[in-house]
Amino acid sequence: MHQAWEGLWNHSLVASITAFVATILLVVTLQPVARLVGWVDRPGGRKIHAVPTPLIGGLAIVLGALPAAIFTFEPTPRVVGFGLAALIVVAAGIIDDLVDLRWPYRLLAQGAAALVLVYVGDVRIERIGPVFGGGIDELGVLSMPLTVIATVGIINALNMADGVDGLAGAMTVCALVMLTSAAVYSGNVRLSHGLVLLLGAVLAFLAFNMRTPWRSRAGVFLGDAGAEFLGLAIAWACFRLTQNDNHPVTPALAPFLVAPPIIDCLAVMIRRMTKGKSPFSADRNHLHHMMIDGGLRPTTVVVLMSVVSLAIGLGAALALLAHTPAYWLMVAFVGLTLAYYMVSADRERCIRFFAWVALRVQGAPAGEPRKMLAAE
Repeated sequence: MHQAWEGLWNHSLVASITAFVATILLVVTLQPVARLVGWVDRPGGRKIHAVPTPLIGGLAIVLGALPAAIFTFEPTPRVVGFGLAALIVVAAGIIDDLVDLRWPYRLLAQGAAALVLVYVGDVRIERIGPVFGGGIDELGVLSMPLTVIATVGIINALNMADGVDGLAGAMTVCALVMLTSAAVYSGNVRLSHGLVLLLGAVLAFLAFNMRTPWRSRAGVFLGDAGAEFLGLAIAWACFRLTQNDNHPVTPALAPFLVAPPIIDCLAVMIRRMTKGKSPFSADRNHLHHMMIDGGLRPTTVVVLMSVVSLAIGLGAALALLAHTPAYWLMVAFVGLTLAYYMVSADRERCIRFFAWVALRVQGAPAGEPRKMLAAE
């Protein structure tokens, strides 16, 4: 068994490095093409980047990981289902990047991708575990709609987190690291292999997307195609991790693996609806917007949110190892969401708090804190 794991991880490392190198080459190759055809994100409105930036990061990740994935995985129904679902969200995301699709059409594509996972790949949420204090709760006819809701929710949570250079990619890396750790712990060899492969491609993208001392802005953006693909991949991995009888992991762990994007997405969408707005309307009330408006630099935002994400996931994992009942974990997650919803309601107070954080972490806020930038 040990030799099998060692051989698999050697194979995983090779596949991950292959995806990393291929993604870097694709980013370099696709950048001039994107500028030529106008596949760029232009500054203006809520957008704070200074120059038109290619939106090819997501496509580079998909194409960079594809060769290694083809040579690694057999075309099982689960793999084929994921591939077809990915094709749907990437195609819709590219169209959205180019012509700005209205949100009902985006939701339609995401829902179609989720249905492909269910009916082609036979990947779905069939049980939620003893989250209400009883035995295993089989979902029955609720399985399909809950799978669609969860898939669409995770896709949009990650997409909404894509508002600061490096943030969506870093949140994905955190999720992939925690999912891989849980897969290894539960003995789910194949899933961990695929997650490590994808991790290589995402890290290559971050090499161009993160701000660094030698690069003051992102060279490429993820784009809706990339954010939606990564959200789909995380959702699929969560289902494969928590709905696997051979390698059982309680479903109560899943939301903690992508907690900051999910909690922020829920709070912002609920707040929009209570004000009579569309839950998909644009504003600057996301957590990362308030952090930036408080004077935190983009890289500081990414680091702090990554630390928080890993800490929440690790805390949930340790609670499970300590035999904490699953329903207490769900109570904790709901409590975190409600607490954030109430605290973030006072935007100016949040900005003052982040200005205080910036003073202690960075020595000074990066520019004057901006209190009144919430879009009405």
